[in-house]
Amino acid sequence: PGKSLDKIILTASGGPFRGKTVDELKNVTLADALKHPNWSMGQKVTIDSSTLANKGLEVIEARWLFDVPPSRIEVVVQPQSIIHSAVQYDDGAIIAQLGTPDMKIPIQYAFFYPERPYLAGERVDLFKLGSITFERPDTKTFKALALAFEAARTEGSLPCVFNAANERAVMDFVSGKISYLGIAEFIEKTMNSHKVIKNPGLNDIISIGEDIIYG
Repeated sequence: PGKSLDKIILTASGGPFRGKTVDELKNVTLADALKHPNWSMGQKVTIDSSTLANKGLEVIEARWLFDVPPSRIEVVVQPQSIIHSAVQYDDGAIIAQLGTPDMKIPIQYAFFYPERPYLAGERVDLFKLGSITFERPDTKTFKALALAFEAARTEGSLPCVFNAANERAVMDFVSGKISYLGIAEFIEKTMNSHKVIKNPGLNDIISIGEDIIYG
């Protein structure tokens, strides 16, 4: 981003458990976690969306892809999934991309950038939509997002630990070894027990990931 960028805004749907409390999530089943309100995705990504771990991974990605500190990355819950991304500039202006809850547009745009060829399919009907709402993410209930920010701020090997711990925790949840709330608990426990490597090499990253996921 140019020097005039103030912050990157990442939007999240909030997943199937938006607004739920920790007590209400104690008995969540795999079937519950796979009922996303807006998107049709694979099992792993759908579960990540329900815990907000997916948005945490996007925070880490944005930090490195666009060379901005985590303090200039903001996550906003936008339940309609119409705003896909936005940036705010130093003058206060926000420029956002709107579209249907579908990845066809961004995938096509990635292939044809900077051109925007015709793409058949549903269009956003602003009159039918009526309104777009925004909420602050609940990082106390959905701790995975807060843990991802912590990893992004710490840097070094900790983002790798967050990613690998989430991979392992989701696998264990799917197989019935841990509860739904156990996903974030496992990530936190693994991060807390890890001795951060300040400048990890590729072998370090591979070893950390394998030890956590398959250890």
